[in-house]
Amino acid sequence: MAEAKAAEDAQVVEGAEGQPEEPKKKGSPLKLILMIAVPLLLIGGGAGLYFMGVFGGAKQLSAEEKKAEELKHLQFVDFPDILVNLNTGTKKDKFLKLAITFEVTNEETAKMIESLKPRLVDQFQTYLRELRIEDLQGSEGVHRLREEMTMRVNQELAPNKIHDILFKDILVQ
Repeated sequence: MAEAKAAEDAQVVEGAEGQPEEPKKKGSPLKLILMIAVPLLLIGGGAGLYFMGVFGGAKQLSAEEKKAEELKHLQFVDFPDILVNLNTGTKKDKFLKLAITFEVTNEETAKMIESLKPRLVDQFQTYLRELRIEDLQGSEGVHRLREEMTMRVNQELAPNKIHDILFKDILVQ
């Protein structure tokens, strides 16, 4: 009997702060499943509805559709011919003649080009006069020329932008 009393006292001492531990209650497995499954189904259903386009904003256009939409409103703005002498480092003069057209996607940008034509001519003149003949060699040179001119035009027209610069004529003489 003394042993039974000692075992009972040992169980009481094992509890937190001298109180005997109560056995843990087991919840029903159905309750646990519902607590996990319901939020997962709600999140999954909401994501599915979002990606199907039921809610979540306007219909997203693919890249091809966006490009087709831009091309519907495409306009071409001719620019006056540009004639500059190139930086040769010698007394022999070399000239560059450019005939270009701007490709724009809205009327507002086309009007801005017309009104800012003197500034654009100045931008081009100062850039082109520092070019050397080697800078214009091959398709890579023409590509760099196009990128640089596009960047300069877009800086002047900000926040509007041109779509591209088309070279009608490039003459180095």
